[in-house]
Amino acid sequence: MRIAIPDDYQDCVRGLDCFGKLAGHEVTVFHDTLHDPAALAERLQDFDAVVLTRERTRVGPELLSRLPRLKLISQTGKVAGHVDLAACTAHGVAVADGRGSGAATAELTWALLLASRRHLVDEANRLRAGQWQGHLGQQLFGQWLGIWSYGRIGSQVARYGRAFGMQVWVWGREASTAAARADGFDVAPSREAFFAESDAVCLHVRLVPQTQGLVTRADLARMKPGAVLVNTSRSELIEDGALVEALRAGRPGFAAVDVFDQDLEPLQGGHPLLDLPNALCTPHIGYVERDNYEHYFGTAFDNIVAFARGEPRNIVNPEVLGARAG
Repeated sequence: MRIAIPDDYQDCVRGLDCFGKLAGHEVTVFHDTLHDPAALAERLQDFDAVVLTRERTRVGPELLSRLPRLKLISQTGKVAGHVDLAACTAHGVAVADGRGSGAATAELTWALLLASRRHLVDEANRLRAGQWQGHLGQQLFGQWLGIWSYGRIGSQVARYGRAFGMQVWVWGREASTAAARADGFDVAPSREAFFAESDAVCLHVRLVPQTQGLVTRADLARMKPGAVLVNTSRSELIEDGALVEALRAGRPGFAAVDVFDQDLEPLQGGHPLLDLPNALCTPHIGYVERDNYEHYFGTAFDNIVAFARGEPRNIVNPEVLGARAG
């Protein structure tokens, strides 16, 4: 099969151990992201399969209509809203689901929280500039950590908080809060209290149409001037423009974010958050870690090999297979 792997920003996929699974196939790796469907279609028109790196490339009807040769999309991690499954099915394109691991993102969440509380980036930059201490940090021990959504990643972050001696409570859907209670964590008495009384709030909500803009200006305005918001999930969970406004107003006093609106990534030409002294921003690296990549891409490549053998697996729109067989 002719296989395309777009969006390999670090030029690292060929260096993964799992890349050898594609031996015998013709593989082309691209290192940039094309948002324009026409340009992307021109790039991908001669390929039988495409491996998607998480949600970096969107697949919709406009793109699919220009890719008559495409047979398979193999997703690293779980298929989400960036892939229009109905359109894939209509165009006869099978979509293979991957597996996700939240460990790397949970670790980055904790790193951002620690860096924010102890002003690590500013202090390191001051030292390089020949200056000594410039900030009074804040320990995590004894503070209240709010986790919105106690799922695969949120539960790990909650355990980190407990290990650091924080008071941890959770907010979210009933199933999420029930799981937290079962593990011995508290549930906030109300949404208002969750934001008003937490010293740190970490967002771990899955982005779907129903959760877009979930965190409102009113939520942020309730946060303490000394509180920090950490978002390693999705930028669109927060009401458009609300975080920049809130940081300028000083509630919360600090934010650490690893995510930006999907149609802006990778950032070209800056972002308002980058200009704020009370924001720590990283370029969506929560899952960008070697072991995690071996896991993500290894599964995606296994799905391609199985498909090429005529033994497709993990297909989320299996009706396509019946249509092809017919």
